[in-house]
Amino acid sequence: MKRFRRHGHESQRDKHKQDLYQFNKTVEHGFPHQPSALGFSPSLELLAIGTRSGAIKLYGAPGVEFMGLHDENAAVTQVHFLPNQVEFVTLLDDNSLHMWTLRAHNGMSELLEIGRFTLSGPPGAPPSVTRVTAVLAHSSGELLLLGTEGGHVFVVEVPGFRELEENNISVDDVQSRVPEEYVGRRNLECVEALQENPLNPRQVLIGYSRGLMVLWDLDRRRPVQHFLGTQQLESVWWMEDGGNILSSHSDGSYCNWTVTGEDPQTEPEKQEIPYGAFPCKAISKVLQLPTKQGPPFLIFSGGMPRASYGDRHCISIIHSKTHEALDFTSRIIDFFVIREGEDHRGDPSAVVVLVEEELVVIDLQTEGWPVIQTPYLVPLHCSAITCSHHVSSIPLKLWERVQAAGANQNTHYSRKPWPINGGQNLSPDPPQRDLLLTGHEDGTVRFWDASGVCLFPMYKLSTAGVFHTDADPNDNMNQGSEGEWPPFRKVGCFDPYSDDPRLGIQKIHLCKYSGYLTVAGTAGQILVLELNDEAAEQTVEATVVDLLQGQEGFRWKGQARLDVREEPVLFPPGFQPFALVQCQPPAVVTAIALHSEWKLVAFGTSHGFGFYDYQQKKNIMVKCTLNPSDQMALEGPLSRVKSIKKSLRQSFRRIRRSRVSMRKHHTTNAAKLQEINARLEAEALQEMELAPVQRKIEARSSDDSFTGLVRTLYFADTFVSDSTHSTPSLWAGTNGGAVFAYVLRIPSVERRMEDPVMAHPAKEIQLMHRAPVVGLVVLDGKGAPLPEPLEVAHDLARSPEMHGSHHLLVVSEEQLKLFTLPKVSSKSKLKLTAVDGSRVRRVGVAWFGSRTDEQLESSMVVLTNQGELHVISLPSIKMLVHYPCIRREDVSGIASCVFTKYGQGFYLISPSEFERFSLSTRWVVEPHSLVEAPLQMRCKKPSSPIHKNQPDTEHRNFTRDREGYENSASQVMEHALLNDESVLQEIQKSLEGDQPSFLENNVKTKSREGNVLSNGV
Repeated sequence: MKRFRRHGHESQRDKHKQDLYQFNKTVEHGFPHQPSALGFSPSLELLAIGTRSGAIKLYGAPGVEFMGLHDENAAVTQVHFLPNQVEFVTLLDDNSLHMWTLRAHNGMSELLEIGRFTLSGPPGAPPSVTRVTAVLAHSSGELLLLGTEGGHVFVVEVPGFRELEENNISVDDVQSRVPEEYVGRRNLECVEALQENPLNPRQVLIGYSRGLMVLWDLDRRRPVQHFLGTQQLESVWWMEDGGNILSSHSDGSYCNWTVTGEDPQTEPEKQEIPYGAFPCKAISKVLQLPTKQGPPFLIFSGGMPRASYGDRHCISIIHSKTHEALDFTSRIIDFFVIREGEDHRGDPSAVVVLVEEELVVIDLQTEGWPVIQTPYLVPLHCSAITCSHHVSSIPLKLWERVQAAGANQNTHYSRKPWPINGGQNLSPDPPQRDLLLTGHEDGTVRFWDASGVCLFPMYKLSTAGVFHTDADPNDNMNQGSEGEWPPFRKVGCFDPYSDDPRLGIQKIHLCKYSGYLTVAGTAGQILVLELNDEAAEQTVEATVVDLLQGQEGFRWKGQARLDVREEPVLFPPGFQPFALVQCQPPAVVTAIALHSEWKLVAFGTSHGFGFYDYQQKKNIMVKCTLNPSDQMALEGPLSRVKSIKKSLRQSFRRIRRSRVSMRKHHTTNAAKLQEINARLEAEALQEMELAPVQRKIEARSSDDSFTGLVRTLYFADTFVSDSTHSTPSLWAGTNGGAVFAYVLRIPSVERRMEDPVMAHPAKEIQLMHRAPVVGLVVLDGKGAPLPEPLEVAHDLARSPEMHGSHHLLVVSEEQLKLFTLPKVSSKSKLKLTAVDGSRVRRVGVAWFGSRTDEQLESSMVVLTNQGELHVISLPSIKMLVHYPCIRREDVSGIASCVFTKYGQGFYLISPSEFERFSLSTRWVVEPHSLVEAPLQMRCKKPSSPIHKNQPDTEHRNFTRDREGYENSASQVMEHALLNDESVLQEIQKSLEGDQPSFLENNVKTKSREGNVLSNGV
C-alpha cells in the first residue's frame, strides 16, 4: 500500500530544516599561505597582505578582517593604500593593476574591487616599456606614478585609471641632463623606486636600477637634480627634513645624499657598508626615522656578509649605541614602521615584519626591543600540524587555569598593546568558551582560543621533556654569543624542525570537567596529564604493553620505542604528565578514549587495543586484533609507500612477461594484444586503488592489509549483558569491520585504589562487507547520545534514559547501522556508499537549535571522501541535509577535518590555515567589521564601481554571504590556495605519510594535472 505524504507536513518539515541547518564557510584562521606583498595604511590603521595565489587579506583591530581574490590566478607583488582614503591598489605579476575599496553596506564594510587597469604602450613597443616595477600612490590621493622596466614613468589618475599622457616621464627626458660619460653605452635599466618629497608633494625621486636617482618636478615637468650612484640601486628613502636621501645598494652599502639643487651630484655625502670589508649581500630596503629626543632609528633588511651569513634572513636596527640584527627563520617579504601621534609622524613605536611563514612585530620603545604577541595571523604551523581536537563550552575555572599557565610562558613578550587597531569589530561576544587543540610534529600540543573570529594562542604543552631526545635543554636559540658580529638575535616562532619524528602527536582527548588530558604519539606512547598550577619535579614511570601478546612469527621492522628519562623532570605550571603507556610494537596510536569518571584510558594501534587504569597506574586488558596476513602492519612507517612501489613493479613485470610470452607464441593478432595489455593495466591500477571514487560497494577480503587496525574506541554505561542492569563497557571498532565489546567492573569509590578493574569480553560484531568502522555511539532510551563523562555530575546534561531499550549506532565507511542492545540485532541502516564510491571519512555527534527555540536536537554529522557534509537524524538515521564542503581531490583537507559539539568544524586549507565552517543557524562565528574613512576625507564623494559592461572593470563583491555560500570570500580563498598542488602535498606530509590518517584515507595519491578547483560545487 502506498503511503501518501501531506503537502503541509512536507513544507513544515522543510521549514524545520531551514530553522536548524544552514551551511556557511565563515572565517579562515592562521597565517596566509605563501604571502608575497605587504601594505599598510597609517590613517586607517589597516594591514594588507597579498599572496601568490592572488588573494588579498586586510587586518585591523582584532576581529576586523576582510578578504578578496583577484580573478587572475597571479601573484600579488605590491599593495599600496591611497593616502587618507579607504581605497588601495594591488599590482599582480601579470602586470595588471586593481583598485579596491571598503564600502559600508547595512552597517558593515565590505571589500569591493572597483576597477582594473593594464598599461598599454605604443604599437610595436617591447613589453618592458609598460612592465610596472615601482608604484607611488601620491599624497593627493588622485595620482599613481608607475615606474616600468623600460625606465619610463607613467602618471595615472585614480580611481578611474585614466592615463595622463602629458605628464608621463620618458627616459629621454631624464637622460637629457646626465653627463655622457655616466650614461655610456648602458641604459638606465628599470625604475627601482619612486619616492615623494615629504615637504613638497610636487617633487618625486625616481631611482633607476643602475644607480641613477633623479629629482623630478611634476609641475614644471623637468628634472631638478641628478644623483649619480655607481652601484646597483635597491631602494631609496627620503628623510623627513626633505634635504637628505638614503639609497641602498646591491653591494651591502647605503648612501646619504644631500638635496642641494646643484646638478649633477656625483658623490654621496656619506657611504657606509654596515657589515664590513668583505663582500656583502644587497640591502633590499632602508629607512631612517627621527625621534623627538635622541638619535634616529636606522632600519634596513639584508646586507649580511655574503660568505659567512649569506643564508640569514635579517633586519638590522641601529639606534644610538644599540645595534641588533634580527634573525628570522624564513625569507623576508617586506616591513614597515608604525609611528606615534595622530598624524603618525611621532617617534617610531614598532616595526612590523612580514616573512614567508609568520608576521613579527618588534616593540621599539621597550628596552631590549621585545616581540609583541600577535592576536591574529599566528603561524599554526610553527611545527607541522598532525592532528586536532575541539572542546566546546569550557568551564570558567579550567579556562582561567589554562590562561594562567599560558601567561607564565609569555613573559618574554612586550607588554605594549597590539599597535594595529583599524576599524570596529561589530561581532557579538562569543556565547561560550571554546578550545581548539592542535598536535604537532615536534611533540607539542597547542591550545587555541577558538571562541571568536581570532584564533588566539593560549598555552603550549611540550611532551619532549619526558623522553631522551637529541635536543640540548641548555641550548638557548634566542640569544647570540657575547661579542658576536653581526649581533644576531633570533626572533619569530616558526621552527619546522623536529628533534625526533617519533614525538609527533597523533591523538588528543581533553576532559573539560576533570582537567585530565590524554595525548598519544607516533611511537606508541600514551601520556596522561593533569593540570597543576605550580611547577613540579617528578618522574614519569612507563608501563610497557605488549599488544602482540607473545604471538610467534611476527617481527617488528619499524621504529624503536622512545627512551624515557629515569631521573626526575621539572615540569612548568600547566599540564604535567603523571602516567605513560608505551605500546609494543611502538606503532602509531590510531585511537584513544578517556573516561575521567572511571579513571580509564583506552588506546589502539594497528596491532590491537587495550585500556589502562591511570589511578592505579596499571594496564587492565589487551586484545590483539592482528590478522595473520597483516604483514604490512609490522613494517612500520613508510611501508605504504613501499607497497605502492612494489605493486607498480609487480604489475609492470606482469605486463612485460605477458608481452614476452606472446612474442614467443608468434601471436599476430594486434587487437587481441591490445585487449590483453589494456586488461593487465586496468588490473594494475585496480590493485593500487589509486582512485577511491571509482570503487563500488563490494565485500572486502579478510586478507586485506591493516584489517586489525583500531579505528575507534568508545566507553559507555549501557545494557550489554541483559536488559535490566546497565554496566560500564568498552567498545572498539577495527579497519576490518569488527566491533568488540567488553564489560567492565569498576570498584566502588571507597575501594577504587585497592580493588582492580576487571574486563570480560561480551560481544563481537562482524560487518558483512568488512568496511572499516569509523564511529560508535550508544543511544539511550529516548534516542539521544549518552552524555560525556562527568557531564551529568556537573548538571550540564540530563541523565540518560535507562528505562527504554538502548541502541548501538555503528558507523562504517559505507553505511550507518543501528543495533538493539543487549541482543545486538540489526534494526535499521542507512547506506551512504553509492556507485560514485562515497566513503565516510569523519563522523561526529552535534547539537542543533534554531535562533528562537532553546530546544536542542542531536544529529550525526558525516564528512565523506567526496568532501560532502551530511546531517543525519537520530535515532531514525535518515538523511536530513547535505552540502558540498571540501573538494574531493583535497584528501589532506578531508583528513584534517574536526567537528565541534554545536555544528561547526575546522579543516586545513593550507599547512598554516584552518577554514572554519558552520552547519548551524544558531552558532555562526564570522567577522562583522566597519571601517570608516579618515575624518579629513569623509566629505569626499566615494568613487562608484565601474559598470559591468566595461570589460576591464567588472564589479565583484567578495564579502561573506550567508545565503550564498558559493560566493563567500572563504570559498574563493580556499579555491586560490588549492590551485597550488604543493599546498596539498605540504599538508599531507604532516597529516599522512607514516601516520594513521594515511591509512584511514585508504588512498594512494596520484598526480593531478589541470584540475578545475570548485570547492565541491
